Amino acid sequence: MDDTFTVFKASKHCQVSSKTIINWIEAGHINAYKTVGGHRRIKRPDLEDFMRKQGIPIPNVEMKDERKRILVVDDDPIIVETIVQALEEDEHDYDVISASDGFEAGLQVNHFHPHLMILDIMMPDIKGNEVCRKVKSNELTRDTKIIVLSAYLDEEKFKEMKAHGADVCFSKPLPLPQLKEEVARLLELK
Repeated sequence: MDDTFTVFKASKHCQVSSKTIINWIEAGHINAYKTVGGHRRIKRPDLEDFMRKQGIPIPNVEMKDERKRILVVDDDPIIVETIVQALEEDEHDYDVISASDGFEAGLQVNHFHPHLMILDIMMPDIKGNEVCRKVKSNELTRDTKIIVLSAYLDEEKFKEMKAHGADVCFSKPLPLPQLKEEVARLLELK
């Protein structure tokens, strides 16, 4: 039995929207904590305590945990937070973590085994194309889908990233609805 809920999973458990859960957390009605990556998590006893007090029926069916894992890699914390929040509140209930540079991304790929990466090309240490190449050349991670984001994306860079194994490339500023659609498509959820 899973004893920790994401915002999305809690919203399904309570049969309300993700935004309602966030509002309840921010108002102090539900105890929650944030992961190192800044993602909200709610412990089952805290959520069900709140539900009892509010008269919200507690479902006794256990939800399957077949969540798709996504790694967001960008050195801009605002972009990371925007993408992570959008994906965490998505209907598909993704498990999302982030990395702020190429080195950390490499560690997370080996530890977290993401189904999909959203990757910036220009980072201070290891460039995105190198991360892309390493992920796609490793037998254990070669099936990881990669979406590249860059403010410096031209036709030449696009071809280079495709050659390194990127599945899709986007220019910044970020089209969030299009990004969410591509994520779902690449993970075969649409």
